[in-house]
Amino acid sequence: MSRDHRKLRVFTLADRLVLEVYRASSDFPASERYGLQGQIRKAAVSCAVNIVEGSARRTNGEYLHFLNIALASAAETRYLCDLSARLNYLAAVDRQSLEPGYAHLCASLTALINSLEPSASKNRAKVQGGPRQPKA
Repeated sequence: MSRDHRKLRVFTLADRLVLEVYRASSDFPASERYGLQGQIRKAAVSCAVNIVEGSARRTNGEYLHFLNIALASAAETRYLCDLSARLNYLAAVDRQSLEPGYAHLCASLTALINSLEPSASKNRAKVQGGPRQPKA
C-alpha cells in the first residue's frame, strides 16, 4: 500500500526544516564541513527521507519502522542544533527558529507512530468501551 508522503503534515514540516538547517548551517567554519555541519545536515535530510521511504513501503510494520527512524533523526538534529549553538556555530536566532520546529516535528511523529501502532487500536477500543463480553 503506497502512501503519498506529500500529503503528510510531518513530511511538509520535516522538508521545511531541512531547508532551514541548510541555510542556518551555511556559515559554519570550513573545518566543520565534514564534521558537525555535515552531520546536522545528514540528520535533517534523514528525517524527511525516512518519511518518504516508509510511505512507499507496503506494510504498516515497515511504515512504522521508517517513521521510528525519522523520529530518531529528528531528535538527533534537535540535539545537534543545540550543540552547534553552544559551540557558537549556529546563530542564536537560528537556534530559536529551529528548536520549536524540531520539538513540534518530534511530537507530531510520535503522535503519528502511536496512532498506527497495532496496540493503539486495541487501547482505543478499551477506552471506547470495546466489545461487550457476554455475562456468565
